[in-house]
Amino acid sequence: MTRTSLILTFAAVAALAGCNKENHTIVAGPDTGDNTVVAKTPAALPPSVVSSKTYRCADNKIVYVDWLSDNKSANVRTEKEGSLTQVTAAQPGKAMTAAGGYSVEGTSSASTVKIAVPGHASQTCNG
Repeated sequence: MTRTSLILTFAAVAALAGCNKENHTIVAGPDTGDNTVVAKTPAALPPSVVSSKTYRCADNKIVYVDWLSDNKSANVRTEKEGSLTQVTAAQPGKAMTAAGGYSVEGTSSASTVKIAVPGHASQTCNG
């Protein structure tokens, strides 16, 4: 018992003796001397999802819309696990559009919106 605890003590002392108390700074790439560039640049975070809704349109098509917090963009999917297309508007409250024939008119709180997806004209959809 004493022999085991003595061996463990020596192992701990040896491990601690290998620790170097110097400060080390790891720098990737050459030092340009300007370390404040990142701190001066404001970071703009993307808008978060306010609500996700499923809409059934007049032609029985299902459309999934993720409404974003900036009130001028949304993510639209035509399949539950499909790829998304982001539609945007210049100002909040205006119709949001994207290339390829996507458009969304309405708000996240409305129960009825107008949605157009490729191959389908703009139509009223209920959430």
